[in-house]
Amino acid sequence: MKIAILSCFYPYRGGIAQFNANLFNELGKSHDVRAFNFTRQYPNFLFPGKTQYVTENDNAIEVESTAVLDSINPISYIRTAQEIKKWDPDLLIMRYWISFFAPSQGVVARMVSKKCRVISILDNVIPHEPRFFDSVFTKFYLKSNHGFIVMSESVSKDLLKLSPDAKYLLSPHPVYNHFGAKISKEKALRNLKIDSDKHTILFFGLIRDYKGLDILIEAFNNLDSSYRLIIAGESYGSFDKYAKLIEKNINRQRIYVFNNYIPDSQVPDFFCASDVVVLPYRSATQSGITAIAQHFEKPVITTNVGGLKESIENSGIGIVVPEANANQLTISIQDFFINNRATEYQIKISEINKIYSWSNFSQKIMELYKSLDICKQ
Repeated sequence: MKIAILSCFYPYRGGIAQFNANLFNELGKSHDVRAFNFTRQYPNFLFPGKTQYVTENDNAIEVESTAVLDSINPISYIRTAQEIKKWDPDLLIMRYWISFFAPSQGVVARMVSKKCRVISILDNVIPHEPRFFDSVFTKFYLKSNHGFIVMSESVSKDLLKLSPDAKYLLSPHPVYNHFGAKISKEKALRNLKIDSDKHTILFFGLIRDYKGLDILIEAFNNLDSSYRLIIAGESYGSFDKYAKLIEKNINRQRIYVFNNYIPDSQVPDFFCASDVVVLPYRSATQSGITAIAQHFEKPVITTNVGGLKESIENSGIGIVVPEANANQLTISIQDFFINNRATEYQIKISEINKIYSWSNFSQKIMELYKSLDICKQ
């Protein structure tokens, strides 16, 4: 069958583009798949990072795509729908993670061929950083689809709040498999130019207020000299408040900061240098960081928000802290190392990775597709 995917692809960078490329390649093993890309994803003045595009240091998955959709140009919405209709797919797949894209993708979905079924993979329904227009835009977008794939129970609950009759299937975030093989901790530390072996904690990914890096820095203040903290990721917004917390931290000499976007080629160094990945989030649905951690068989310590409990604690691959609280986070970190929990979690991660595959995720999409009526609800 013919499958169109409308979302961001190379040369855009980041977790969404990485996910889409992996899905494109997996579906392409059995179907005729075509990628439709953005000509402009965000206007530069709305984008909080340094660049939306891959650089020469990135090792991104290149996917050939048709760049046609401009998120803020309504004429391009019509043009995109026409391009997709011309190719005449049986299925259109889209990604939805922020209401900013609801008008552009929602209009396209409503204009494609009547025989084409539309499925969206929902990262979020209710965003972590809400805006006044979210509910209206999201309801418009949801009505433009036949069905949905959600990756956590918390997202399914949010979906049903806004669209009680929505047809959906739950399939956890697949494990990323494009970052290459594991390397030794010793080699990874050398690559990062970090000396000596200590209990190593990793905070990885884009730095935003809801991700609770300040909570982790405060928790690290309570640990002894056998611990080390690596912070790796680009800050969306000012890093000043974190820098001040680090400066006041009694363990500041053992905090290593890499405040920049981490290219794919360097991702193995950070994960393989660490013993555990910590997600001290104040809010979340699911996290692509856990999918990277699972690839490198690294346990995760996270807070009890969104779908993180079901993906971490229920799967037996890490520890869930009851609240986004520095003292409780400190206790959980100490428990992980003092009781040598890494081995038991790594065994479970190895088992889980066989289930959370791109093949199984793609099969869920096809299962949902076959269950849908032709006419939109």
